[in-house]
Amino acid sequence: MLLVGAGRVAQRRLEAALREHGLTLRHLGALGHLARNPELSYSDLARRVAVTVQSMHSTIATLVELGAIDVESAERGRPARLRLTARGTELLRTAGRVAHELDATLPLGELDPHALRAALLEISRPSGV
Repeated sequence: MLLVGAGRVAQRRLEAALREHGLTLRHLGALGHLARNPELSYSDLARRVAVTVQSMHSTIATLVELGAIDVESAERGRPARLRLTARGTELLRTAGRVAHELDATLPLGELDPHALRAALLEISRPSGV
């Protein structure tokens, strides 16, 4: 339960820091997924970020307003194409920098940050659940 509580605190801190750049964690998730796989549709993104398609449309609309994503209209019966812009790439870099800065403020004391990171990655790996 300590890990869950610490995760919630870390999430709130990251959300507050991202807000200063006009982003939310949902925006960051959509940008990250599109950066890794530019062929994703609204539905694909919604599934990966675990929100409804309607909610993802709202998220993408905000990212379009921020200049982070271009939406290429689809031909009838085909999904729209979502493209990360230079501004979107810049926002991803900024979010990464913000996250690293927050990580650097963690009160780890004598704990080895590399060992902690390795342990957290191991815990985060999907198991057969």
